Amino acid sequence: MRKTSLYLAISLVLLYFFFLPEISKKLKVIDEKEIAIKKCIEECKKALREGKNISSGPCLLNPIPELNDWVCDVAHWPREEIDNLPENQCSYFREGKAHHFVEVDTSCNLIRVY
Repeated sequence: MRKTSLYLAISLVLLYFFFLPEISKKLKVIDEKEIAIKKCIEECKKALREGKNISSGPCLLNPIPELNDWVCDVAHWPREEIDNLPENQCSYFREGKAHHFVEVDTSCNLIRVY
């Protein structure tokens, strides 16, 4: 009985150390995603409040502050040709410096997250 308890304890410790980093990493990405969405929508609403014209689908945050792997981009829904112009896309994402983006429409509604 004592050996079984010891093996069980060792197994649990090993599982903890092997799987905890992966679980933490996935939770961090989920948390970052939610923060990125929130910051992007807030920045879009701020731009509208300040009277900025976002009808061309500009990049709003390049990168998103404190989330250097994320950018915030405005696009049309449905997508228009103007959205494909390089000057209307976030350079951090285009250049591979950021690997994720949040895309909102010109009314600050979430379109997609990548």
